[in-house]
Amino acid sequence: MKLNVIITGSTGMVGKGVLLECIESPDVSSILLINRNSVGIVHPKVREIIHNDFFNWTTIRDELKGFNACFFCMGVSSAGMKESEYHRLTYELTMGFAKALIPLNPYMTFCYVSGAGTSTDMNSRMMWANVKGKTENDLLSLGFKSAYLFRPGFIQPLKGIKSKTPLYQGIYNLLSPFYGLLKKMPKYVTDTTTIGRAMIKVARNGYARSILESMDINSFH
Repeated sequence: MKLNVIITGSTGMVGKGVLLECIESPDVSSILLINRNSVGIVHPKVREIIHNDFFNWTTIRDELKGFNACFFCMGVSSAGMKESEYHRLTYELTMGFAKALIPLNPYMTFCYVSGAGTSTDMNSRMMWANVKGKTENDLLSLGFKSAYLFRPGFIQPLKGIKSKTPLYQGIYNLLSPFYGLLKKMPKYVTDTTTIGRAMIKVARNGYARSILESMDINSFH
């Protein structure tokens, strides 16, 4: 099965990594990018829509038809953010887009980038983990053909990609000399290339579990 893919968040670290793997993969026929700002990549497979309001999809509804996979890679850091705003930019934004896609693409597989430590039971002391947990739970019950929740831990950006989050980039710069050692801990560490390849394979072939931790993601390396 060839994939016709929608990618959100392709200007970010994970999303750009997923985009690069989709471009290289013979299993992906077409790619629709939805961004606020252009990612600046031109390729025969790729079409990009610049869309400013991620809470209103009516103006581009017809452009969202005919896809069998969505790689939802958008995300914001919870650092310094009130719960209400993080909930809006994480749960409400994600669910709004997912609900717009379902009636247009009934056979779609939805892959969502969550994070290690997400609380399925929503009983964590960390606000973000509960919001992500609620998002995951509701995506699974929404009615997609299948939905998969990717929970990477520390992510190494490859192929020249850099994080747009200064804190994350600082941590990566600090740890990069030790990455050879960190790679020996696949339970906690993965990279942008492996995440992209994992998403493509899961969208094509499925997976035994709906939640993929770093170990699961790395099994597709």
